[in-house]
Amino acid sequence: MAEPTYEELKARLAELEKQGTTRRTGSLDFRVSEKGGVSVYGLGRFPVTLYYEQWIRLLDVSDSFGSSCKRTRTSSS
Repeated sequence: MAEPTYEELKARLAELEKQGTTRRTGSLDFRVSEKGGVSVYGLGRFPVTLYYEQWIRLLDVSDSFGSSCKRTRTSSS
């Protein structure tokens, strides 16, 4: 495999810098792995990866979890 040229490296760096700024704006990025895991990028320093069954379980309790978070937030402030 040949080494990339200076221009190719500059283009790649510009692409990576653009990706880095998108994550800082609070946007989320979803990626599916070969094994079927879905990773969410942009929540924190590391991605969160769950498989189909885990996403279903999480989404099933999302309403009660959201309500619990809201109650906790209002009672602590």
